[in-house]
Amino acid sequence: MPDATKTIETPGVVETDLPARLDRLPWGRFHVLIVVALGVTWLLDGLEVTLAGAVASALKTSPMLHFDNAQVGLAGSAYIAGAVMGALGFGWLTDRLGRRKLFFVTLSVYLLATAATALSWNFAAFFVFRLLTGAGIGGEYAAINSTIQEFTPARVRGWTDLSINGTFWVGAGIGAAGSLVLLDPRLLPPDWGWRACFLIGALLALAILPMRAWIPESPRWLLMRGRHDEARAIVEGIETRFRDAGHTLAAPAGQRLRLRVQSHTALRKVFHAVFVLHRRRAFVGLSLMTAQAFFYNAIFFTYALVLTEFYRVPGNTVGLYLLPFALGNFLGPIALGRLFDVLGRRAMIAATYALSGLLLTGSGYLFEQGALTATMQTIAWMVIFFFASAAASSAYLTVSESFPLEIRALAIAIFYAFGTALGGIAGPAFFGRLIDTHLRGAVFSGYLVGSALMLGAALIAAIWGMDAERKPLEQVATPLSAVSDDHSTG
Repeated sequence: MPDATKTIETPGVVETDLPARLDRLPWGRFHVLIVVALGVTWLLDGLEVTLAGAVASALKTSPMLHFDNAQVGLAGSAYIAGAVMGALGFGWLTDRLGRRKLFFVTLSVYLLATAATALSWNFAAFFVFRLLTGAGIGGEYAAINSTIQEFTPARVRGWTDLSINGTFWVGAGIGAAGSLVLLDPRLLPPDWGWRACFLIGALLALAILPMRAWIPESPRWLLMRGRHDEARAIVEGIETRFRDAGHTLAAPAGQRLRLRVQSHTALRKVFHAVFVLHRRRAFVGLSLMTAQAFFYNAIFFTYALVLTEFYRVPGNTVGLYLLPFALGNFLGPIALGRLFDVLGRRAMIAATYALSGLLLTGSGYLFEQGALTATMQTIAWMVIFFFASAAASSAYLTVSESFPLEIRALAIAIFYAFGTALGGIAGPAFFGRLIDTHLRGAVFSGYLVGSALMLGAALIAAIWGMDAERKPLEQVATPLSAVSDDHSTG
């Protein structure tokens, strides 16, 4: 195989076909291992979010901690704040220092922080450790999503991303099931059960950390830094694995890229690219993230309150209702993900957002009329979030595809931070006040707000969304370092 990456006459410019060679690879064991070793991030976040609600009562009755309601709320806010700060800080470092370094750092931060949470001795310690746990998870999103996209063949990028995002609900299910067992006072003393719950995440992270040792740096990121020999060696090593497995590799399609080598991208260029050069994409991304964050978090974080307040479900059995809810959320991206690559991003994003909004309006009306039982309400939420889970996952897919390679991790972090802050603060607080009225009509009005946001986002996606399906990342968003000045402002 002749060198596919070389320095050409212009100083500091590299010509390459390495991204095209990665995109033409068949799906194989290499990609499965990438997904398992890196995609665990979503599972861990689902676990942490679920545990935060499941152990609230145990923290209040803990012989050592004795938290009040305000402290439980502050601890939840600490996790959200940490996730926002971690996403922005680690996202910036991921673009500067590389994907590989940061996905080790962020997982290590999470592992140590969640293990330390289990050893908390007072509120201050618990608050700090939850802040650091959130920082690790937030940083993981930026490092992991960018890495997975840069290794995944273009023709299956949508399905892969949505499937990975859906594992959030596997983590939620593990958290719900684990809390039902570990918080049982017949099994563990009251001050041990909640500690054991937090150790679940630490043990999962400890198991996955060695699996990341064999994952190479992103060749696309290396090319941007002028390390073309390293990038070529990595791609050739991956190709050798496929040939050894009996695959015949087709010739790479498309034109070769010409990239200007640069050590880093200044922050002013990052914001110019996101909010000026690609301002329409930023508007679409913000709309999708805002709608799904409010819709999702407002309902998920008040799920237990609705069951206990309006359906008189005992608090210690809420986890049983969460398990089928989590199942519906997990199956949605798995079942619908292929259609995002076949029918296209724009059509599927608009359809899943619109269906989510319309179904919530219908079920909300039945709830307001008192026509549902707790079981029927759970089934309704399962159906709604079968589509809403795919919609929410597509929001993350959209923002990670929309922006150039040099700033991809930080762009993901910016939108993730925005969505996390909004969903973790505005949505639950708004719905919490509506539930406190003890009026079904008031809660229904909140559902209508969430529905309107989803329908609005569906319209925006239908009009201005991207057709990124089966296209190389460099074609979807031209690298800022491309020698050609042909940048899209879409």
